Amino acid sequence: MRQKELRIALVCYGGISLAVYMHGVTKELWKLVCASRTFHAGEPHSEGSQGVYCRLLEHVENHHGVRLRVLADIVAGASAGGINGVFLAQAIHSGQSLEPLTRLWLERADVDVLLDPDARPWSKFAKFWAAPLVWFILTRPGNVVAESVAPETRAEVRTKLSRLIRSRWFEPPFGGLGFSHLIADALDAMALSQASDPLLPPGHPLDLFVTATDFKGHIETLRLNSPALVEESEHRLSIGFRAHVPEGAGENLADPLELIFAARATASFPGAFPALQLAEIDELAAQRGVKWPGRRAFIRRVMPEHTLRGDVEGVALLDGSVLVNAPFADAMAVLRDRPAQREVDRRFVYIDPRPDRVGGLQRDDPRAPGWFSVILGSLSSIPREQPIRDNLEVLAAQSRETARLVTIVEALRPEVEDAVEKLFGRTLFFNRPTARRLGAWRNKAHDSARKRADFAWHGYVEVKFAGIVDRLAALVVQALPPSDRPSRQAITAHLIAHLRNQGLFKLSEGGGLISDDAIVFFKIHDLQFRIRRLRLLARRLTQDWESDPEVADEARHEAREAVYRALSLYFEREPLALLGDDFAAVAALVFEDPGAVLNHFAQRRQLPATDLVVDAILAEAMAEMPVALRRKVLLTYLGFPYFDAVTLPLLRGEGLTEFDAVKVDRISPDDCASIRQGGA
Repeated sequence: MRQKELRIALVCYGGISLAVYMHGVTKELWKLVCASRTFHAGEPHSEGSQGVYCRLLEHVENHHGVRLRVLADIVAGASAGGINGVFLAQAIHSGQSLEPLTRLWLERADVDVLLDPDARPWSKFAKFWAAPLVWFILTRPGNVVAESVAPETRAEVRTKLSRLIRSRWFEPPFGGLGFSHLIADALDAMALSQASDPLLPPGHPLDLFVTATDFKGHIETLRLNSPALVEESEHRLSIGFRAHVPEGAGENLADPLELIFAARATASFPGAFPALQLAEIDELAAQRGVKWPGRRAFIRRVMPEHTLRGDVEGVALLDGSVLVNAPFADAMAVLRDRPAQREVDRRFVYIDPRPDRVGGLQRDDPRAPGWFSVILGSLSSIPREQPIRDNLEVLAAQSRETARLVTIVEALRPEVEDAVEKLFGRTLFFNRPTARRLGAWRNKAHDSARKRADFAWHGYVEVKFAGIVDRLAALVVQALPPSDRPSRQAITAHLIAHLRNQGLFKLSEGGGLISDDAIVFFKIHDLQFRIRRLRLLARRLTQDWESDPEVADEARHEAREAVYRALSLYFEREPLALLGDDFAAVAALVFEDPGAVLNHFAQRRQLPATDLVVDAILAEAMAEMPVALRRKVLLTYLGFPYFDAVTLPLLRGEGLTEFDAVKVDRISPDDCASIRQGGA
């Protein structure tokens, strides 16, 4: 049976007063992921839509031969989307339920409840002169209440809006501390629910991002030619969380106060809620009798510039959708280097609660916009509603390069297979592979690829070398505190200079002959080459040979499982966490002792030792394969250096990584028309 993972990176848009809608959509996604876990555990179906999702997964398995698992491992959001993203990520990580939040949203996310006690109109006579104006606005033909609210609830909505408009002016009508208590109550309600196992495999990374707007701004530096450094004020602020999913249920994604801080900050709509300051979360903690032991570390991580300047207490955070309403960039940044033990179909899914914006409705109006409309649109509406085209064009460009890469590989395949067959002879495919033989065959094929590439091999080796060092430098930067981080480029240059001084000033010689020092370096540090090689093999087994009559499906599936099992060992070598808690101290001395940093990587990763385990896995799998499949696998595996020497320099060091384009899907109220006629 073919195994496949549908991995979802969820991007939740912001939207005023649309938090309840966003809750409904994120809850359905949560039910889908829960149904997937139930399906794979063989547990009885749940009721409602979760049971429908279970039956859908069964249908896919029975009629298409694919055992599909659905995972949501990246969540990013702003404003209403951000607050719901926090709850969803907490539920995925802890196994807690989102069910208690539905009643909480319906009962507590109400104008009358959110109004600050000091802001409420003291009687029905407060601002009595505004009552006729409110009545006219809310009852005139074509008003927003008549267009968007069901007839049976219009009177209630008009009453609540009247109280809101007659509340205090020139100050936020809603209370910030009360809102923080509401978020805390929601997390407490989730914690009291019966928790099941987490909704991601143990050890899998879960990333959560919410955006906020730093009202006063923080200083960022730009590196130019002249002057060398320029400072500018940055108002965008991303609050991120990453955790590896635990074995058991009930563990929080982060300290609840940190989650409250993030949710409160991203949903602080200007004018409706006061800006969030740290004192509010401190007061919340005092009133609820809880401690925040990681306060200093969290603030230093989230607001490093303010921490360095010592002004964190004065930071004022507003709604994240003011500047970043659709945080695609954060989600895209963590796509690389995620573990995989089976075939993965990656999807970006974004929730847009208002696909038909007001500006779009007025586009056919030939009249010039009015004075107030221009001011409101320029300062608020237009900045909040910038399209996502730029982000999607980046994904589209990556997809085009992926297609080009596949074309190149397919064009090279006949020549590469012919070269491998001539090198080893046809009897190779009848021999029983062992781990030792596989290593010897691999070295022989690598040497042959070097000789055939000749002078081009030098450029290939230089690209590989630069890419390896740059990735190591990126991990060094990650390990250092934000306030003390040098640039990645500076660390890369220093590591390269150190390695050149140690004998790597000449990686290869005439005829593509690679130096002994370079061979040792690549054996110890070239993790990405190993991953690229197995990913090519996984793609061939998953897609290219799917309809090949010479290869039985069962044999192909078993081979693919072995390849992904081997890949997972290399994926485990990638994360910063593998380097240990002591790596930060080593990384801090990268300019004084770069050799210690490189030795730390070598000792913690142990790539040569991992190679022995991987060779054993692959040799055992190949020994059980039919001869026809073994031939295809060996031709691809041993021929990989030929492919890599061509594709790696072409694609600027990215090489053969992901072959499948990232697909993007939208969820919006417009989807209602797909199952029933009428408006959303």
